[in-house]
Amino acid sequence: MTTTPSDPTTALPGHPPVVDLATWQAARDELLVREKAHTRAGDALAAARRRLPMVEFDGTVEVVGAGGPVPFLDLFQGREELVVYKHMWWDGAPHQGQCEGCTTTAWHLQDASYLHARGVSFAVLTTGRWDEVAAYVGFMGYTQPWYSVRGVDGPAGGPMGFLTSYLRDGDRTFLTYSTTGRGNERVNASLGLLDMTPYGRGEAWEDTPEGWPEGRQACWSWRTDADGNATWGSTGRPVPQWIRPGAAPVETLGRQGGS
Repeated sequence: MTTTPSDPTTALPGHPPVVDLATWQAARDELLVREKAHTRAGDALAAARRRLPMVEFDGTVEVVGAGGPVPFLDLFQGREELVVYKHMWWDGAPHQGQCEGCTTTAWHLQDASYLHARGVSFAVLTTGRWDEVAAYVGFMGYTQPWYSVRGVDGPAGGPMGFLTSYLRDGDRTFLTYSTTGRGNERVNASLGLLDMTPYGRGEAWEDTPEGWPEGRQACWSWRTDADGNATWGSTGRPVPQWIRPGAAPVETLGRQGGS
């Protein structure tokens, strides 16, 4: 049985209008034109990104990983290209008090097999002391290599919170690209899937039809308290840390261990 928008008995408050399949297909095809244009615009941006100039830096500068100090060049693992996520860090904070946005991003970067198949290595960099970083990586169950770039300046270190790409030519290393702000969303598959749903991400800034459920979160980089309420204060923690597979929940919240 199909229905039409003019049938008031089938209207569902706070939902998209109910229509027959042909009407839905026509609307879907109209949106598809815009989606294809968006895809092509993204292709053009990627082409421009590949043509950016690059900056050479000293690949012998040492960073600290699970095996101790190593030259930055080792992060390439013999491959020509390297992508890193630069994870922000709060010194002395409990695990659940680390950067909310970085935690969300890193949670979606658990496997680099497909990058490796294209000659690209992956690592996570952060400015934390290695003893703190190692404990945090173990707590979260991260499987990709992490390195501390504490005290390292320039392209190998620098500001945190971004995805950054590098190129190697023998022993020469180059910075080629870095994101800003929402550029990190490209690795967050959850956001892409939520964008396909009627209610979207549930974030307060979204353009949502009247009557739809209101967004409760400013964005997924914000924190929630133990009851799931949005907060930007010391009593919150990043969402993914509630669902670490095989790990018991942590009772204390916030950057200073408040409850």
